[in-house]
Amino acid sequence: MPYSERIFLTELFNAAVSAADPKTALSCFLPVKPKGRTVVIGAGKGAAQLAAAFEELWEGPLSGVVVTRYGFTAPCQHIKVLEASHPVPDAAGLVASAALFEAVRDLGPDDLVVALICGGGSSLLPAPVAGLSLDDEIALNKALLASGAPISAMNIIRQQISQIKGGQLARAAAPAKVVSLIVSDVPGDDPAQVASGPTVGGANGPADALAAIRTYDIKLPSNIQRFIESLLHTSHEAAQLAGNEVHIIASASKSLEAAAKVAAAHGIPAVILSDAIEGEAREIAKMHAAIAAQIADSDRPFSAPVVVLSGGETAVTLVGPGGRGGRNTEFLLSFAREIEGRENIHALAADTDGIDGSEDNAGAFCDGQSCAEMRCAGTDPSDALLGHDAWSAFLSIDALFVCGPTGTNVNDFRAIYITSDPI
Repeated sequence: MPYSERIFLTELFNAAVSAADPKTALSCFLPVKPKGRTVVIGAGKGAAQLAAAFEELWEGPLSGVVVTRYGFTAPCQHIKVLEASHPVPDAAGLVASAALFEAVRDLGPDDLVVALICGGGSSLLPAPVAGLSLDDEIALNKALLASGAPISAMNIIRQQISQIKGGQLARAAAPAKVVSLIVSDVPGDDPAQVASGPTVGGANGPADALAAIRTYDIKLPSNIQRFIESLLHTSHEAAQLAGNEVHIIASASKSLEAAAKVAAAHGIPAVILSDAIEGEAREIAKMHAAIAAQIADSDRPFSAPVVVLSGGETAVTLVGPGGRGGRNTEFLLSFAREIEGRENIHALAADTDGIDGSEDNAGAFCDGQSCAEMRCAGTDPSDALLGHDAWSAFLSIDALFVCGPTGTNVNDFRAIYITSDPI
């Protein structure tokens, strides 16, 4: 891909991330100061940055604890930052969950709890119910990650076996008021789905979880399956508490709008397909490629030059052991195969938290020559896609997009630039 196109696409990504900047997002949603204590809790891949920004904005004493992914920390003076594993839980996550419960213990009606919640918190906060263990929660997460199910279905299932998710952390803070300030990384921006809703109760119960398991043919460990089935014989109560507040302070829609404004400033129109696209990454890529090709060939449904933007959270159903990569690089490798040979389509797909899957890249760049370049470098793009090894494929042509942890997370970012003439 020409260097100038990479710069342009990177600028769009940076605008999307900046729109979800923790300090900017928080500044409009600071709660009223309480008569009593202010306790800050939080979880997610951007929780430490949110905590640091909140400390800077808040006038008055505070204390608290937040948990983030290893390597995503940020310096805080009064809020303790813990680290744990993502996307599969570990023992440090158990310690972190216990620390959050301890932080909200013995609070009174004059106290305030500020919950800073963002994507990634589901795996960072393991707290299995009695009768299940950390190993069970690890096994559940691995099964969910391999299933290809949408994040909404995964989180409904996670909530059933947890003592902290589904609003239960907010219940533990009562009678203190809880104000949840949420950076949404879920399609539709349902606050009960972000990090599986530790401070926001949802209406979904075990019947909904079992329906999701059937719909997406998720193979759960038998003891977890039996446990969720046993919950059908108990009453389900959504953990909504009167007087609490919930605010979505940043989201994919706001970030995509910011990227569109930057494109327009360059004189290039931008269209937003959707901020809530879900589905198998390689299949969603084919749909995006078909739209891009139609624009390039016949100026329908939009005229070139144009930038097509989209967000949401795709999924990857693992077949076999799998290689290295994440949903954004898998999307882009599939996209690259579909546009092969075209000279006026360029794309970036990346995770706004700065890490796609378990590697160090946020995503990758591609154009119509990417697949040919991979073959020249000794990598067959079709084999790489079949083996879920998109990271290696893009590494072979120096097309990985590496920006490091961004401190926020509003899910996938996709920008497809169709020029009016071949470059």
